[in-house]
Amino acid sequence: MPDVHIQPPTVAESGDPFTALRVIDLVARLPRGVPVNTSVIVDHLNATHLDWLFSERVVVDALLQLAANWAADYRSTGGIVVEDGPTGATVTVEDSTRVDPWIVRQAQRTAAECRELLLDFSRRDRTTGSD
Repeated sequence: MPDVHIQPPTVAESGDPFTALRVIDLVARLPRGVPVNTSVIVDHLNATHLDWLFSERVVVDALLQLAANWAADYRSTGGIVVEDGPTGATVTVEDSTRVDPWIVRQAQRTAAECRELLLDFSRRDRTTGSD
């Protein structure tokens, strides 16, 4: 019998917590204090998650949301900096001890959103999404 677990790729979307969680996970592993081209991040995400398709626009949206969350939490814009550079957009993660616990909290919050969406889906009576 053929494998029944064949599935189409998931196309990453802006505002989707499942997408954001994968981006946050990679941002947690980026070198600190060094600008990283977003195209490198997109390529790494696509190579790591073979069943997903990440576009640069979606990844930049997730990075901008992280930068906004940092600004809201710390009242500064230096923690996660997304800028246009000569080779395209870059992201720089502050090299400080406050980044690691903050990024873990962002991942935990986003993972909780993912779990809530899955629970909501499992409570539905029909596959059409009608309650």
